[in-house]
Amino acid sequence: MSWTDERVEQLKKLWTEGHSASQIATQLGGVTRNAVIGKVHRLGLSGRATPSRPVKRPPRLARPKPAPQRVVHKAPEEQTAAPQQPSSLPAVARAPEPLEPAKLANGDFASVLNIRETMCKWPIGDPMDKDFAFCGRAASGGPYCAEHAKVAFQPKKQRTRREDQPQTWRRAAG
Repeated sequence: MSWTDERVEQLKKLWTEGHSASQIATQLGGVTRNAVIGKVHRLGLSGRATPSRPVKRPPRLARPKPAPQRVVHKAPEEQTAAPQQPSSLPAVARAPEPLEPAKLANGDFASVLNIRETMCKWPIGDPMDKDFAFCGRAASGGPYCAEHAKVAFQPKKQRTRREDQPQTWRRAAG
């Protein structure tokens, strides 16, 4: 296949219109995409209309949604009652009293070097501090002693339906 003057003119026209090399090769016929690219470079065609591209915008960050305000209807005598004190929170919500690390038989505390599989691995203190230790008490069926297991593994809370959301019903598939 040779480049005739007619084919070169058609190539120039299609190139300036913004067609891709593959599209031009298909329209000309008998020529590959690479042949079109080579001819464009030899002709020095650079002023090409680029096809419209969407403007790249930075991704939108999700805005934090405010928590919905729950309206609780109280009886008139309950409205004047004193607000609930933090000390009346359930036991699982309060932080437990910190336990001191148990001393081993030699008088040392459990560390990374001497902790065993049967010992509680609850970290106590800052790992960068020289006084850092693990609990070291007897583990109760897991990595922690009974007291630390209560903190680490809290029971799943019961789900409650919110009154302000409409109930959605599913249609039975049949």
